[in-house]
Amino acid sequence: MFGRFMNNFYYGKSGKGDFRKEDLPATRKQLFFDTLRTRFSALFRLNLLYMIVFLPTMILLLINFTTMLSTMTNLLMVRDNDYSAYVEIIQESGTEARISEEQFNELKSADLDPADLIDSTIFKVLIWLIPCFAITGPFTSGLSYVTRNWARDEHAFMWSDFKDAVKENWKQGLVLSVITSVMPLLVYVGWKFYGQMAGQNPIMFVPQVLVALVAVIWALSITYMHPLAVTYELKMRDVIRNGLLLAVARLPMSVGIRLLHCVPALICGALIYLWSPMIGMLILFAYYCLIGFSLSRFVTASYTNAVFDRYINPRIEGAKVNQGLRKPEDDDEDETDEEDRKDEEG
Repeated sequence: MFGRFMNNFYYGKSGKGDFRKEDLPATRKQLFFDTLRTRFSALFRLNLLYMIVFLPTMILLLINFTTMLSTMTNLLMVRDNDYSAYVEIIQESGTEARISEEQFNELKSADLDPADLIDSTIFKVLIWLIPCFAITGPFTSGLSYVTRNWARDEHAFMWSDFKDAVKENWKQGLVLSVITSVMPLLVYVGWKFYGQMAGQNPIMFVPQVLVALVAVIWALSITYMHPLAVTYELKMRDVIRNGLLLAVARLPMSVGIRLLHCVPALICGALIYLWSPMIGMLILFAYYCLIGFSLSRFVTASYTNAVFDRYINPRIEGAKVNQGLRKPEDDDEDETDEEDRKDEEG
C-alpha cells in the first residue's frame, strides 16, 4: 500500500488524460492557466523534491539574517544606553538580557559601525553561498525539464523524468550554477572597489556601472539558459551565447519576467519593514519550501516555450511548434467532420 502511494505521489496516476483536441487552448494565456490548474497540486510535490538540494542555501540565509538582525539590535542599544538602561529595555520587552555586562562593555568600547557589520555579513554570506548554490545546477535541469513538459501540456513523470534530465544535463547545469553562484560575490566586490575609487576619481563610476550591468545581463540571460540546455542539444558556449542573445532580443519581457520572480521577495520585504523581520522571513521561507521554486520555474517554462517557438523552432527542420495549442488546421478538420456527420444524417 505504501509503495503504491509513493508511486502515485511521484509518478502520477495512470489513465489521467490530457486535453482532447477540441478542448485545446487557442492562446498562450489560456494554455498557461489551463496547465497551471491541471498541474498545480503536482507543483507542490515537485517543489518538495527540489527543496532537498536548495535547503542549505535557505538555511544559510535564514541563520545569517537572524544573527545579523540580533547583533545590530544589540549594537544600536549598546551605543545609546548604559547597561542598566539596556537591561531595563530588554525586561520591558518581556525577555531576559541577551548579553552579559562584560559583553556589553566590549561592544561599547569597540564602537562598531552598523554599516561595517552589514558589509562583513554580506561578504561572508556571499562566500558561503558559492558551494551551497553551485550544487543546485544539475537539479535545476531536472526541474526545468519537467516544468517545460507540463507547461506545453506534455506528460512527464515527476521522479523518473526529473532523474533522467539531471543525468543527461548535469554538466551544463553545474557550469551555469557555478557561474551564477560566483557572480554575486564578484559583483559585490567590484561595486565596492570601484565605488571607493569613484570617491577620489569620478571616472571610476563608469566601471562601477559596468559591473552592475554585467550582473543584470547575466540575471536576464539565465532565464533562458536552463530551458535551452534541456530542450536542445547544444554545447555549453552555445547555451550561454543563445541565452544572451534571447535576453537582448526580448529585453522588455526578459526584465518583466525577472521582476515577476522578485514579487514574493518584495512582498515579504515589505512585511519585514512594516511588521516583523522574523515573520516576513519565515513567510518567504515557507513559500519557497512549499511551491516557490517549482511555480517560478513553471512560469519561466511557459514563457521560454513561447520564445523558442518564435525564434528557434521554426528554423529547425521537423521541430514541433506551438505544442499544446489549438492549430487552425484542427478547426478545419472539425468543420469537415461536422459536415460529414450532417451529410450522413441527411
